[in-house]
Amino acid sequence: MSRPGTPSLLRAMNDRAVLDLLLAGGPLTRTDMVGRTGLSKVTVSQLLGRLEARGMVEVVGLQAGGRGPSAALYAAVPTIGYAAGVDVGPEGITVAVADITGEVRGRSTVPGGAEDRVDAVYKAVGAATDEAGVPEDGLRALVIGTPGVVDPVTDAVDLVVDIPAWSPALPAELRERLGCRVSVENDVNLAALAEQAHGGAGDADDFVLLWVSRGLGVGIVLGGRLHRGAGGGAGEVGYLPVPGAALPTVVSGPREVAFQSLVGGDAVRALATKYGLDATDPAAAVAAAAAIAGHPLLDELGERLAVGVAAICAVLDPSLVVLSGDVGRAGGTALAERIERAVPRIVPVHPAVRPTEVRGEPVLTGAIHVATGAAREAVFEALD
Repeated sequence: MSRPGTPSLLRAMNDRAVLDLLLAGGPLTRTDMVGRTGLSKVTVSQLLGRLEARGMVEVVGLQAGGRGPSAALYAAVPTIGYAAGVDVGPEGITVAVADITGEVRGRSTVPGGAEDRVDAVYKAVGAATDEAGVPEDGLRALVIGTPGVVDPVTDAVDLVVDIPAWSPALPAELRERLGCRVSVENDVNLAALAEQAHGGAGDADDFVLLWVSRGLGVGIVLGGRLHRGAGGGAGEVGYLPVPGAALPTVVSGPREVAFQSLVGGDAVRALATKYGLDATDPAAAVAAAAAIAGHPLLDELGERLAVGVAAICAVLDPSLVVLSGDVGRAGGTALAERIERAVPRIVPVHPAVRPTEVRGEPVLTGAIHVATGAAREAVFEALD
């Protein structure tokens, strides 16, 4: 049932609008806020007083200019809430804690192999929050990135092939221990959201991020929104039936068939051996090939990847395909250009294909981005 437009509700809505504005584009003067919100000077002054009294905004400086006194510059207090992003992978667990503005203030890493994933994640979060100086009740939201099919309603995770110690109880137990919002998201989906927020896909309403690494995955953004599918299985492109690859008979276990068998880690190692490159590390082999103009490994890998990209684009017709994952990143522009040339020969679409512009840890970057948004939502709800 909707709430009536009471004065208290309208005040909360105005407070939230200005706080959101300061988080997105501060610091700002009162005049800036009046111009951007359409609220009156009196209303803006009143709500700034309320937010200051609650320790949510503060004066951070003065803006000189023109005649008369300098105008006060207001900003959101960064420590009104914290968010944590967690990357749970086969090599270990990495946690980053950011303040409400998204600035990372603490990190922690736990090596892989822990039998109790709940306890391992909890300890890693504790170490990161301690480094960040987060008060006991300061963590507002936590987002966990993991391989596998994540149900968008229940957070249940299926087909976590690389992490056999995954615990179905992880989200619920962390919510109880940490007392904050906890959600789980597919790792490649988080990489796509990182590309949208901090990379080269910010202007693309429809794009796909192709994660090429030991395994494969696709993050799909349509109309500016992440598309997970009814059960969270959208983007499990490793299972995509393609010409030249055997069909899977059981959807479980290592994917040595379908698209995965053509361009997954083992396939890239085989290509490296074929072309006389060190096959120990697939990404390193692709990087070595990319450093040599016209290397045949990139030609063959690009043609193989184009088969899967063409199948995806024939259905979705995105304007942009982003190459990510350690192998996709290693191939860079040279590999992207080969795919871009090949796709229109297979299907009647012409997507731009570009390497990722998100550096460092894209899954963790996406998790922090989503968690910060959830933390802000929790702070905003406190204003209602």
